[in-house]
Amino acid sequence: MIKLLKYCLFLLLALTQISVNAQLVQNIFGRKHLSLNGRWNYIIDPYEMGYYDYRHEPFDQSKTGKGGFYDDRKQVNKSELIEYNFDLSPTMSVPGDWNSQVDKLQFYEGTIWLRNKFVAQPQQGKRYVLYFAAVNYEAHVYLNGKKLGTHKGGFTPFQFEVTDKLKAGENFVVVKADNTRKQDEIPTVNTDWWNYGGITRDVLLAELPSNYITDYKVQLARGNMKQIEAYVKLSEASAGQSVEITIPEADLKATAKTDANGIAKVAFAANKLSLWSPENPKLYQVIVSSATDKVEDKIGFRTIETRGQDILLNGKSIFLRGISMHDENPLIPGRLRGEGDMRMMLQWAKELNCNYVRLAHYPHNEEMNRLADEMGLLVWAEVPVYWTISWENQATYNNAAQQLTDLIERDKNRAAVIIWSIGNETPLSEPRYAFMSKLADKVRSLDNTRLVSAALEVHRKGYNVIVDDPLGEKLDLVSFNQYGGWYWELPKELSKYKFQIKYNKPVIITEVGGDALAGYHADEDTRWSEEFQESLYKHQIPFMNTMTGLRGMTPWILTDFRSPRRQHPFFQDFWNRKGLISESGKKKKAFYVLKDFYDKTEVKYK
Repeated sequence: MIKLLKYCLFLLLALTQISVNAQLVQNIFGRKHLSLNGRWNYIIDPYEMGYYDYRHEPFDQSKTGKGGFYDDRKQVNKSELIEYNFDLSPTMSVPGDWNSQVDKLQFYEGTIWLRNKFVAQPQQGKRYVLYFAAVNYEAHVYLNGKKLGTHKGGFTPFQFEVTDKLKAGENFVVVKADNTRKQDEIPTVNTDWWNYGGITRDVLLAELPSNYITDYKVQLARGNMKQIEAYVKLSEASAGQSVEITIPEADLKATAKTDANGIAKVAFAANKLSLWSPENPKLYQVIVSSATDKVEDKIGFRTIETRGQDILLNGKSIFLRGISMHDENPLIPGRLRGEGDMRMMLQWAKELNCNYVRLAHYPHNEEMNRLADEMGLLVWAEVPVYWTISWENQATYNNAAQQLTDLIERDKNRAAVIIWSIGNETPLSEPRYAFMSKLADKVRSLDNTRLVSAALEVHRKGYNVIVDDPLGEKLDLVSFNQYGGWYWELPKELSKYKFQIKYNKPVIITEVGGDALAGYHADEDTRWSEEFQESLYKHQIPFMNTMTGLRGMTPWILTDFRSPRRQHPFFQDFWNRKGLISESGKKKKAFYVLKDFYDKTEVKYK
């Protein structure tokens, strides 16, 4: 019974001081750390009986002020405990979603508890951070029976300092993961992708010095290819601390002193840098150091801006030959699990002759952006402000702004990331405009070196495709989705349509395409056939080229992906079939149409 008590679920909800989620540590994977990935025990809890008592009151918010489990164990009703035992529970892989690992959980939405035991040897004078790269959607985290705190957002990282809660020897961490869709959350209840639940990305315990480098940004100044602007933030908020930034290969070094907030800012000339681009994805070793800490990173340097209807990379006009993708492996069920999965997806984009990818519709793995840096692929990075958000709910806006902040803070040193997207296909209204406008302003307050965009709403009037979404005034690009030839008319009728675009800005088509079941062949007028999809791309390319401001596109989508919305029993079977590559890795006929266009476009823009 003692062993049961030690690991029972209720014990984990004991009274504790909940710590505040600390600012994310920049480049935490570059720090000394212990990976907590592996096999975690799990308990399915659809009624959340491990969190609420039989009156449906949270144990860790007891009216007694003592929590659901008194420190005096004699007061515990032991008859409740025997129904929970992690040691006898099954295991699943972390990182990994539960939907693809357990058949009966394929469609499950609700709470699952996960536990991992690990051995630590905390050192005097060191600080320790428990870091989660992503848990979908709401996470409650406990260490050794003490609650650390909660986090909302299925695709952004979070962490807790655990220096005073870590024990020498065996420790155990428990996560209550809940992927229930809710109207006021980000995203809301209505999406077009699989709602994968669980601890879907890496978990680690990082060791840091007592005064560590918590954040830094080292990038070219806005529109200036010969000057680096940087800042470094130390965990100790005091003035006069020395920091140094070194780029050995470029023979560059800069020093600065922190202000009262522990932040040091510096600008220095960088005349001999080899600029990062898809053709030359040059990364430099950058060393950021202080008196007590040092961290190394690989960073590329480039500028991105717009001028009229041109997108300028390093001062030169570029056409973004792109493709959209989800964070999902079509070959093996579930989320992308590691570098191999991610490299495969980006390599397929390279085979298409892409120089650009849209990582839709939420923040993808940090490793994906680092691989894009290495492989020379520009990136559109997005938050899941998707379709019908609760526009007038302040808590919903705060959630969206926090997810956007976390995305920018995490990836601000990645040269590949050139566009921050604040949302996708959000319907027009005054509350929506106010919400989205504030998000656009938020981006610019956090990062003025990249472009801001969103997939805008369009509407049709007769044979005119009209783009006049007022949000376009707040953005750097006119980006929108259009499914001519699939949801309206046939591909051969596209030549009748004309675009009317209100804004004199670069145009990016963020989605275009149609479904095809790989291996199903018919004539070009038969929906779901590879020939229909091929015809759609053949007619779409000249149709889109009628826009004088077209400067790029990310057709929908690189690979077929799973979606509960797509229920046709033969052609879909819970798959969105708009991929150019099937779930077996087969390239459909439309793949080669788009590749041919990109091959010719590359020559045109050289």
